[in-house]
Amino acid sequence: MTDTKTYPADDRPTKPAMLRGFRRRCPNCGEGMMFQGYLKVVHSCPVCSEDLHHHRADDGPAYLTILIVAHILGFAMHIAWVHLRPDPFVMATVLTIFCVALSLYLLPRLKGMIVGIQWARRMHGFGGAA
Repeated sequence: MTDTKTYPADDRPTKPAMLRGFRRRCPNCGEGMMFQGYLKVVHSCPVCSEDLHHHRADDGPAYLTILIVAHILGFAMHIAWVHLRPDPFVMATVLTIFCVALSLYLLPRLKGMIVGIQWARRMHGFGGAA
């Protein structure tokens, strides 16, 4: 489902902005790409020209990524060890690969989500002169 609705400047719902950010799209229009490369946020949206350079995601996406991946891997490690009893080196190798892959997948999406929240709540200069 593509969300192409552009919201007026005075109405910025948080949930659609978060979902658009998670998809790595502009929180305003949902069409333009938010990132140039892996984690670098573009200065402004190429479609709607919304300024995105105000974001201050900092370490938030990394903390959220660690939190989510650690919980998923903790449960996976417990279930694998209790039910399957794999060789410890096999289990460590598989879980390491899964950890790295899941972290690389989630990090830009969580950063986009945080930028979307900041945009929707008019934080760090996203409010403009209004």
